[in-house]
Amino acid sequence: MVKILVVNCGSSSLKFSVHDMVGAKQKLKPCDRKKMFHGKITGVGGEAQCVLMDDQGLTRTFFRAIADSRVAIQWMCDLLQDSEQSYGYWESIEAVGHRVVHGGEAFTQAVCIDDDVLYQIEQLNDLAPLHNPCCVAGIRSLQQALGETMPMVAVFDTAFHATIPEHARTYALPLEFAKKTGIRRYGFHGIAHASLAEGYARLTDQPLQLSRLITLQLGNGCSMAVIAQGHSVETSMGFTPLEGLVMGTRSGGVDPAVVGHLMKHHAMNLAEVEHLLNEQSGLLGISGRSSDMQVLLKAANEEHDTRAQLAIEIFCYRIQQYLGAYLAVLHGADAIVFGGGIGEHSPEIRAKVCVGMEWCGLHIDSVRNEHAINLRPGGAAKISGDESSIAAYVVATDEETLIAQETHRCLEQLKA
Repeated sequence: MVKILVVNCGSSSLKFSVHDMVGAKQKLKPCDRKKMFHGKITGVGGEAQCVLMDDQGLTRTFFRAIADSRVAIQWMCDLLQDSEQSYGYWESIEAVGHRVVHGGEAFTQAVCIDDDVLYQIEQLNDLAPLHNPCCVAGIRSLQQALGETMPMVAVFDTAFHATIPEHARTYALPLEFAKKTGIRRYGFHGIAHASLAEGYARLTDQPLQLSRLITLQLGNGCSMAVIAQGHSVETSMGFTPLEGLVMGTRSGGVDPAVVGHLMKHHAMNLAEVEHLLNEQSGLLGISGRSSDMQVLLKAANEEHDTRAQLAIEIFCYRIQQYLGAYLAVLHGADAIVFGGGIGEHSPEIRAKVCVGMEWCGLHIDSVRNEHAINLRPGGAAKISGDESSIAAYVVATDEETLIAQETHRCLEQLKA
């Protein structure tokens, strides 16, 4: 067995877990991996909360002021070294797998981290400003804490979308210019979308090679993907994670001329425009209240807050637009799969997304939908009716296990 620490470092949160991996060179099956321990730190940048859970489901919660991702990493290290809190896992860690959001054109699969790899990841910071700098900080902090001889692997969100065909990833810019500058659609949330597809395959016992899926990763960041025969062929995010669906604080797709208009007529510089689109827009900007969908649903239903209601309607409308387009790309679908914080925990949003989609054969079963909550990581449930020709499922996204798999695969390749 190999004990792998998985680190998923975000702008305001940090998820981490310790996995026992066995099974050597072949692709691991669910029975060949075990999540021994996992934790989640939220509220980075202020009064943060850390929830730890062991493999028996025992949960403990801690609070501490955490200024940034570096301090969050140190807190994680302290907890892992505390034998009373983590059963001494720190001493047994043999490798670390890191989620990295943007891999650019250089990285189309997971790679072992060395100085050159880390340098190339840093060069992509501007393309994922909310995420890649945090990933780099996490890698450097753990190299210091565990020593530079500790094997570490970078698993890229963009890698899963490397199979998107040229006609789908190419923007209608002058072709030579676009290739020279690397401007193209990369797609993100790839680890999550791969996890949703695997969850569907486990529940239905349907081989991905024979399946046509539309996956919806709906959380603070939101994206959709088209998966045909197990490969991504289209996705809603593009050159950066800003394109596509309405998100918690990100605008999603807007007319590109908006940027120039704001700079020319509203005295905003580029940094201010980027901040507006990435951190002040989306559900937060429309509602003027919150980026949290549960807060907005409560405000709309109980307080009749019209701005909260508008934010919800725009959010679901944009998803339906993409859903219709993706059904055309796939020439139909076997299933749609919901995941992410909103996708997993909000039956109301799932119902709103699917309402009116009976024309394509999608029928949600209201009872199944309401009961499909609080799934364990990697768990899945069907929410469509038996009469539905396009099935609908909820899968509890399990990025950490997939990152552990990829880390183990890279280590085995090194030994080969």
